[in-house]
Amino acid sequence: MAKATFGAGCFWGVEAAFRKVEGVTGTAVGYMGGTLDNPSYQDVCTDRTGHAEVVEVDYDPERVSYDALLDVFWDVHDPTTLNRQGPDIGTQYRSVIFFHDKAQEQAAMASRDRLAASGRYRRPIVTEIVPATTFWRAEEYHQRYLEKRGLASCSI
Repeated sequence: MAKATFGAGCFWGVEAAFRKVEGVTGTAVGYMGGTLDNPSYQDVCTDRTGHAEVVEVDYDPERVSYDALLDVFWDVHDPTTLNRQGPDIGTQYRSVIFFHDKAQEQAAMASRDRLAASGRYRRPIVTEIVPATTFWRAEEYHQRYLEKRGLASCSI
């Protein structure tokens, strides 16, 4: 089993997308990259803690590659918008890949560079690629939020 952590805007839709991937064995939404221990949603929403809303993905590398997870990450958001996804604005909604080891770091950078060279975007990719820090699990009502409301099958 392995772990990957991604921030791509509001974590509800991002989590739903990763839950559909064969080989993903679990997901949790939470906060990473900030300065406050055990932040609440209300803390993170102040845009003062430095945390990003993230999805922690547990996966079986025998069934799904990290590169395949990176493809999902790039497809579920616009990596050219700084601290914003759709109507959500703030550093907590930034595009970020938190790597857990050197192999993930190298794969993330190579993936970003391939995407940048592809011509898919006219603006530069602003996605951060940084070491994973403490994952703070979000409140239970955020976990599988869209699924609990019968919306997990909608496109994001």
